[in-house]
Amino acid sequence: MNIGNRIANLRDRRGWTQEQTAVMLGISRAALSHYEKNRREPDTDTLSKFADLFNVSVDYLVGRTAVQDNKLSTPEREFVDQLELADDELLNKFDLMIDGRKLTPEEARRFIAFVRAERLMN
Repeated sequence: MNIGNRIANLRDRRGWTQEQTAVMLGISRAALSHYEKNRREPDTDTLSKFADLFNVSVDYLVGRTAVQDNKLSTPEREFVDQLELADDELLNKFDLMIDGRKLTPEEARRFIAFVRAERLMN
C-alpha cells in the first residue's frame, strides 16, 4: 500500500470528506485528491500534518511499517531530541548501526569526531 492509499484509507475510516480533511490540514481539496490518487506525494511538512491528524507515524504513511500507532509520545520525543551522542552512558546503552551492523565503541567515537571536525570546517 502506498502513501495515497493509506491517506485515503485513514480518511475513509473516520468518515471524513476530502473537503473536511483538506480544511483540517490547511491544503486544498484538489491537493488532497492528488495525494490520495498518487498523482503527487506530499512534502515533508504536509506528511507530518497527515501523521498528526490521523495520529499515526510518518513511517506508517510512507510504508516503512504496518503498525499505525508506532508514534513517539511527547515525553519520548523530547527525550530523543535531547540525546547527546558523546555521552558514554548512551553509547553503551544503545546500539548505533550503519548498514545493519552495530558500530563498535571505537567506531562510534570516530563517527562523532568526524562530525565535529566537519562542523569546524563549515
